[in-house]
Amino acid sequence: MSSQTGLLASTIFDDLKARVETDSQTREDIAQAVQKINASNAFSTGLLTRVHSTPRAKYPELLTQVEAGIKKDIVNIKELAALASEHPYYKFNFLWNRTIENVIFSILMTGFLGGVATETSAGELGRILTPEQVSEVLQVPFNVKDRDTFHITIEEYLLAVTRLTEELSRLVTNSVTLGDAALAVQAGQVVKDLFAGFQMLNLKNDIIRKRSDAVKYHVKKVEDVIYDLSLRGLLPRAGSSADAVALDADQQ
Repeated sequence: MSSQTGLLASTIFDDLKARVETDSQTREDIAQAVQKINASNAFSTGLLTRVHSTPRAKYPELLTQVEAGIKKDIVNIKELAALASEHPYYKFNFLWNRTIENVIFSILMTGFLGGVATETSAGELGRILTPEQVSEVLQVPFNVKDRDTFHITIEEYLLAVTRLTEELSRLVTNSVTLGDAALAVQAGQVVKDLFAGFQMLNLKNDIIRKRSDAVKYHVKKVEDVIYDLSLRGLLPRAGSSADAVALDADQQ
């Protein structure tokens, strides 16, 4: 009886050992794929920081470089998706959640600046890409519930939006420094609109709730800048186009 128990235990643990080794190899393969995305996205994100010191007239040149980086992200994400889709989604998703959030942020910021035109959304300054449009750019499905496959989650999108509001609040301040009050007003309005959107959500996720709570500080920063512009009589005239105001600023 004892020998039978020992044989059974050996069989059980031999099987478990094989499973553990398989999972470890899968985790390592996914981690390597994620590192490639981090590297390509660091390039895009680094370029995007230049927007704070770049006049709007030079955005097209900057966005061409950023979009080249995003194309590399897309290629690398396809590699990750192929690996991840072979396993239950929530088994390994902790390895890539933050990375995908970073990529989505880059796409959202680029979209706001007028880049990443798609079949359903022309590139224009001030637009906010929907989850479906981000999905279209990345060529990855959004919020898949009926099967285990790699996809963009609601949480990843919302967390990226909170980062966008922070970055746009910085852009408001720096746009004023560059003499582009119209862009400051436009970016500020987007921050306030996104904050109003978060107020409509009944958030259960603690991380998203905390990050969305911080958006009110981004709104406060924006409102302080816009108020200062109004006191100095620098707000764009009603009915004047943002592009025209920016052109005037570039010519001065």
